[in-house]
Amino acid sequence: MLSTMRILSLALLGAALVASTVQADLTDTLKKGTPDLKSIGPISFGPDGVLFVSDPQGGALFAIDTADKAATPATGTIKVGKIYEKVAGVLGTDAKDILINDLAVNPASGNVYLSVSRGKGPDAKPALIKLDHKGKVEAVELKDVKFSKAALANLSDKKTEAVTCIAFVKGQVLVAGLGNENWASTLRSVPFPFTEANKPTSVEIFHGAHGKFETNSPVRTFVPFEVKGETSVMAAYQCTPLVKFPLSELKPGAKVKGTTVAELGNGNRPLDMITYEKGGKSFLLLSNSKRGVMKIKMEGLDDVKGIVAKTAVAGLPYDTIKELDGIQQLAKLDKDNAVILIRAANGELNLDTVPLP
Repeated sequence: MLSTMRILSLALLGAALVASTVQADLTDTLKKGTPDLKSIGPISFGPDGVLFVSDPQGGALFAIDTADKAATPATGTIKVGKIYEKVAGVLGTDAKDILINDLAVNPASGNVYLSVSRGKGPDAKPALIKLDHKGKVEAVELKDVKFSKAALANLSDKKTEAVTCIAFVKGQVLVAGLGNENWASTLRSVPFPFTEANKPTSVEIFHGAHGKFETNSPVRTFVPFEVKGETSVMAAYQCTPLVKFPLSELKPGAKVKGTTVAELGNGNRPLDMITYEKGGKSFLLLSNSKRGVMKIKMEGLDDVKGIVAKTAVAGLPYDTIKELDGIQQLAKLDKDNAVILIRAANGELNLDTVPLP
């Protein structure tokens, strides 16, 4: 028969093991107040309804508790026509005076969030908009919310390119954009909870269409992706190289050379991308300014040799999804669907839901 002390010890050990497996809520590290946003750029969700918001004008990164969580996240389609007019109506202004910078899906609720600038140029005011599955459009109040802030040093004076894309990946926020040093293209990793922002990693790529190495063109959009159990960043550049960076190499202050795994055609600007699985295979969906939406096959990515010579279209194969023409932005809504901002034939911009091809 076990002694009382031994029983007590086993009970305490069991309680400790259970406690160690309970993941802390990300909002526990945030403090109540009002974020001093000077601007709003790319946004991205982490767990627990925490929204990461970039502020290029203010040189900062914010983590904001949206308090938007549900026991069972909403599912189904989200459709809102004439999105600029609807957002402008909520903000009490005209559609011509707003700009939608980014969209993100909150996995804790299933709701969609928009990063919006009200006004033009450096005097534009930041706003955050939420859309639910019933089509309701509302402004998110940013007064007296739980948040934290990290300063982003050495951002480029070109504020439209200082922060181009962000994502929460394995306990850190990755921030792409331009710095103010000679090797200007950067990917910085900011650990969360925030203490201070790390010095950025400078990144170099071989641009096949130009036939040379480049360090001054920013990543336009990126997504994390698993390659043989290792997390990599798949990054798309202007004109249009697709480049792989191992996450483990993105160390503060380092200079990292990426592997160009595809050249997708020059004279083109990548807009947004997501990854997904279908039929047991992995794909990357990339929207572009002039080349429609590309469905890129990710099979054999780990065996692709980097492009190191001048070339036209080369590397990973892809299909163009003609029925998705006009997409400006996209985000994964669930494992089967994406939410998109798409330009209609009459010029109107609509928010819609489409099945992943």
